[in-house]
Amino acid sequence: MSVNPTMNDIAAASVVSQATVSMVLNQRTQGRVSPSTAERVLATAEELGYRTNTHAKALREGRSRMIGFIGDEVATAPYAGQIIRGAQERAWQAEHVLLSVDTDGNSTLEQAAIDMMLGYRVVGIIYAAMYHRVVELPAALDDVPVVCVNAQDAAHRAPSIFPDEVQGGRDAAKALLEAGHRRIGMINIAPETQHLPAADGRLAGFREELAAHGVPLDDTLIVHGAGDHSSGLRLGRSLMKRDDPPTAIFCGNDRTALGCYRAVAELGLHAADDVSIIGFDDQDILTDCFIPALSTFALPFEEMGRLAVETLLTSPLPIGERRAVPCPAVPRASIARLTTHPKENRR
Repeated sequence: MSVNPTMNDIAAASVVSQATVSMVLNQRTQGRVSPSTAERVLATAEELGYRTNTHAKALREGRSRMIGFIGDEVATAPYAGQIIRGAQERAWQAEHVLLSVDTDGNSTLEQAAIDMMLGYRVVGIIYAAMYHRVVELPAALDDVPVVCVNAQDAAHRAPSIFPDEVQGGRDAAKALLEAGHRRIGMINIAPETQHLPAADGRLAGFREELAAHGVPLDDTLIVHGAGDHSSGLRLGRSLMKRDDPPTAIFCGNDRTALGCYRAVAELGLHAADDVSIIGFDDQDILTDCFIPALSTFALPFEEMGRLAVETLLTSPLPIGERRAVPCPAVPRASIARLTTHPKENRR
């Protein structure tokens, strides 16, 4: 018997024709092959370890049961695994598999990946960015159903699924307002001139929620960093050294919040007790670095991956449709009800 059994091997072992084996394995037995014969052929195929040539089958049928996944930083981004896990689990539920390629931002590799996926007749391609931004889709993707994840298609040629940054900003402001805070600062993760969707959306939501509660916004309390620990430290220190510092600070991401925590500590103050702090992103790798534990918002990576597969297989969105996915709150211990002003605690 050959190492890789063929239909002829199965036919010989089952004492049927190769045509009968083909009909059974391709599920075209209705009125042609008796149930007992079909059962015998399938049992023999399993016993021999037969594997369907899925590529050849895809060529014959015009499509495979594979979904392409192209990411720009799959191997290095802390969230990539969550997007892939959500997409992979949903694909598997629908008896499909995910074919994933990390391009590392290399356009030549990206084009080669697209060509390979089209050659395999994938049912569609998920085009994922590892941080929320506006992207230009490659022209080659015009030939296949595609959905953007954690990104927005600049030309509106494909549906886009991304975090609801605006509602996240509103929810962050609301959490601080409900704790009694009215003088609230924000350390954003990028300058407004950069037009980063996460930074712009979270700031817009923050402003909207304060306005909805009739709380005057002091624009001097809104500062712009780079989304990292050092800018959180520098800008947190600047905010808390003011004559009239904020009683609460919304940090545009958790790395910024980590720097802000350090700034507060350097001034002899304590997060929560002296100034409430809330973050965004819920980075697992940073969770244990915060004392007290940081209240934050989780980015819905698994949900976006799942929705992307559903969009390709069962619930298509109109071309150019943009779907914002809620960011769940992760309340912990860094927000305290306002009782005293931080300045009083320095005396």
